[in-house]
Amino acid sequence: MAAPALARALTAAPRALAVPVGGRARCSGVTPRWDPPEQARLRARQHKEERRRRRERQGQGQGQALGGAPAQVPTAPPKGWTPKTVVEYQHPLDPDGKKATGVALPPAYSPRYVEAAWYSWWERQGLFTPPASVPGGERHVLSLVLPPPNVTGSLHLGHALTVALQDALVRWRRMQGWTVLWVPGTDHAGIATQAVVERWLWQHRGLRRQDLTRSQFLEEVWAWKQRHGDEILQQLRALGASLDWSRCAFTMDPGFSRAVAEAFVRLHEAGLIHRDRRLVTWSCALRSALADVEVEPRALTGPTALRVPGCPQPVTFGLLVTFAYPVEGGDGLELPVATTRPETMLGDVAVAVHPEDPRYTSLHGRQLRHPFTGQLLPVVTDPAVEPARGTGAVKVTPGHSPPDLALARAHGLPLLSVIGDDGTMRPPGGGWLQGVHRFVARDKVVAALAERGLYRGTQDHAMTLPVCSRSGDVVEYLLKSQWFLRCREMAQRAREAVTSGRLKLVPKFHEKNWKTWMDNVGDWCLSRQLWWGHRVPAYRVGVPPAGSPPEEHPEGLWVVGRSEAEARAAAARTLRCSPDGLQLQQDPDVLDTWFSSALFPFAALGWPEQSPDLQRFYPTSVLETGSDLLFFWVARMVMLGQQLTGRLPFSQVLLHSLVRDTHGRKMSKSLGNVIDPCDVIAGASLQELQDKLHRRILDPHELTVAAEGQRRQFPHGIPECGTDALRMALCSHNVHGDDIRLDVGTALSYRHFCNKVWNAVKFVLAALGPRFVPRPSEETVPQHPMDRWVLSRLAQAVAECGRRMEALEVHGAIAAVHHFWLRSFCDVYLETAKPALRDPGAGDETRQTLLSCAELGLRLLAPFAPFLAEELWQRLPRAAPTPPTLCLAPFPDAARLAHWRCPEVEAEVAAVQEVVRAARGLRDLFRLGAARPPVAVRCPAEVRDWLEALGPALQTLAQVGPLQLLPLGAEPLPGAEPSLGPGWVGAPAGPDTHVYLCLRGLVDPAAAQAQLRARSRSLRRRLETLGGAQGPPSQQQVATLRSELARLARALETLDPSGDPDPQ
Repeated sequence: MAAPALARALTAAPRALAVPVGGRARCSGVTPRWDPPEQARLRARQHKEERRRRRERQGQGQGQALGGAPAQVPTAPPKGWTPKTVVEYQHPLDPDGKKATGVALPPAYSPRYVEAAWYSWWERQGLFTPPASVPGGERHVLSLVLPPPNVTGSLHLGHALTVALQDALVRWRRMQGWTVLWVPGTDHAGIATQAVVERWLWQHRGLRRQDLTRSQFLEEVWAWKQRHGDEILQQLRALGASLDWSRCAFTMDPGFSRAVAEAFVRLHEAGLIHRDRRLVTWSCALRSALADVEVEPRALTGPTALRVPGCPQPVTFGLLVTFAYPVEGGDGLELPVATTRPETMLGDVAVAVHPEDPRYTSLHGRQLRHPFTGQLLPVVTDPAVEPARGTGAVKVTPGHSPPDLALARAHGLPLLSVIGDDGTMRPPGGGWLQGVHRFVARDKVVAALAERGLYRGTQDHAMTLPVCSRSGDVVEYLLKSQWFLRCREMAQRAREAVTSGRLKLVPKFHEKNWKTWMDNVGDWCLSRQLWWGHRVPAYRVGVPPAGSPPEEHPEGLWVVGRSEAEARAAAARTLRCSPDGLQLQQDPDVLDTWFSSALFPFAALGWPEQSPDLQRFYPTSVLETGSDLLFFWVARMVMLGQQLTGRLPFSQVLLHSLVRDTHGRKMSKSLGNVIDPCDVIAGASLQELQDKLHRRILDPHELTVAAEGQRRQFPHGIPECGTDALRMALCSHNVHGDDIRLDVGTALSYRHFCNKVWNAVKFVLAALGPRFVPRPSEETVPQHPMDRWVLSRLAQAVAECGRRMEALEVHGAIAAVHHFWLRSFCDVYLETAKPALRDPGAGDETRQTLLSCAELGLRLLAPFAPFLAEELWQRLPRAAPTPPTLCLAPFPDAARLAHWRCPEVEAEVAAVQEVVRAARGLRDLFRLGAARPPVAVRCPAEVRDWLEALGPALQTLAQVGPLQLLPLGAEPLPGAEPSLGPGWVGAPAGPDTHVYLCLRGLVDPAAAQAQLRARSRSLRRRLETLGGAQGPPSQQQVATLRSELARLARALETLDPSGDPDPQ
């Protein structure tokens, strides 16, 4: 129980501070009577706490009812989301399209108002196009290309991340005075675009591609491109991307198509492109060959049921089937084999065993009878066979297995294919499975083997299943004549570029995978069995009736040319005949989309012509893209760039991590978690999200799943965050590390930050007034300690931002800018400036410091939040000369601001902030509300000297009354502060520094003790629930709860030294 003396002290009026002594402050007293307003306030607080606890209990009960599992998707609006008033810009524009900046700012930040009209004005001013010439010559050039998105698609947050990072680099360098070229473009995306248009034709007109001629289908694709191709370009503009639109490229443009043909011809003439009959990775769903990098290996630990396109029921993989081949003339002898693909046994041409396997020595040279075709299959020996795997005997199916093909060629075995392009069976014997889906045929083959008494059983089997990354189909290996690009020599040059340091991969850990891939690269299959794309510039020659094909061309003569006329002339030279009688038929296949994309850095600049752009801006400076494209795109650009131009296409590659949703899931249309950046920018209700989803060309099953995913993840829609907030949220992630979990809530928090900056600059404008005469920001010479401190913090932020940007660590740069605006300028300096502005002697210096911080701070912010920075910067008074736009204003230079750095003052203010935190902690602990109690600080003499000058700042930030500075002294007796008197409480605020607040007349000890004990019990309950939790987040919560419990215990001990500070 509290002592009577403390009650009298707490209910008495505060008195003047007495002679200071050392030691820890303690209190004693009895319960006073509370005045009615204070009683009402306490009752309201208690009711609020009870409602909160009741909500927590209800939430725990619901979690237990659902099995205790945490929810996988949010069911409430993002924290801090309340509908905001939307303000539209409605003022007339200037004749050049510029916004009116002389009108009053809206009372609160509204992205729609801020972002209106600026982009079109920037475009009209030609700010994104590099000047034709630079006076004095170009010292620094930044050139880069935007990874071309699919022309018929739409951007998602992964694309937006690339755009935000690249634009931050581009705007930063442009403000530094560099000559900057950022080339936009779109990719024709052969497979993806053809699939979308085919689906659209079927859904809207009931037509299949085969119902049209090739030219008719291509007309439909071009019409689709005209209708939807600009959607991505508008999304890029909405994101504020400062791209040079005068150089926008499309990979099917005539100029780009000429570059593709030129590249193919040159590579063929160099002996790197050749035609061969090989096993290719094939998508039966797409009916096209795939590149090896388009095949995703899916590891299966055992039986796994999967849906396969075109198959009527799920297929179980991860099973090993054993059956026996009868030995011809063996009087009942048999040779058992095990396989995961029993349906391909119709294409078996032999069975191989290890030559030293004693189980099968007697069968060497014998033959086996195929149970369905009746063919005789030889038993061959090969050291590559592993006796310990399966039965030790391997069925040889060269038409559908790369290892089997190598074995068959080594032993001179025939090549046989039994699966067609569409994934149905085409057995050479019997025809009983003709046209049956290959995975339906699997069960039929096993059943037929069982009927013949040859089935020996099935067992679980771990395996790796090759899956098409584009269609989700299980990849087949089919024998095809295709065009291949030899990559070995080019890959070794690409490997050397990294090991020598000429090409830098950021982050560096990608170098290991780069070297491994280059050491193991195979030939690249360039042919795709599509209609949309760059037609292979190769022609099959029809020989005149009097002639015959040369013996060295058993498949017929193929010639390559930039045009049919060039190919005809080449054929005539080869055949030594007149070109007039030759019949040429162009290969119907198209080239892999990645082939044309690999030419983008130089083809978009005019290659193969030596255009002015190519000479000025190639090689480009840096590439930023997703790490998943390292081998799809980056490696191929490096290989072809060096081969065709003799130079690396870029010297630095920034690879950002894979983008996932907030729950760690991969972005997928079928999950409904693909977010359109424009929905985050402008906001979207759930109904709008669902309507947009239904306008997409999706499979009906995918549409149902995606719609449900949207309803679960965005039950209240997506709040309007604005472009600047989205860009900063994207740039704030460390793209050098693990996968990135993008959350709309992060963008919302940056909208709140934008509002903070908005209000801060409004305060600065009001403080300056209409008659203020500005000086150049960098020339400010501060005298007051807080002015010196904030400018020192600004100089430090400028240096950190520049250092991080040079290292391509954009997240670190934006963190430095965010910390200055929020923690240094808004939270601290603005608060201390308010009383200073009322001082006639210090007001002008404070105003100039305010202007310097705001103006330079907006320049720092411009690469990340260009719309907000431009809107506010245009309204600040600036000393002449000044550029017409923030886009061309010089980026703050750390060297020019070095005279502001003042580590001593920063250390002093940091110590003051420790005192402020301790005082605010006491205020929060005892819930003092708006009261400003007297404060005392006991500290060493050297601290008192500068703390006295910073006293007004301390009082403002800590929200306290009169300040007394006390010297260090002897430790007093427990329970008393003789110099201060009863009614004071204290807390440590750093080494040898304590802060004390006077609570007399402000706190009822008994009520405070009851409230503190209730809070302690609540925290203990939460601590108990986390007792068994594992992982860093849980451990961090436990540590936080224990720290808060210790703080409450100290407060209880202060209020009642004789009581139990830690009641159960």
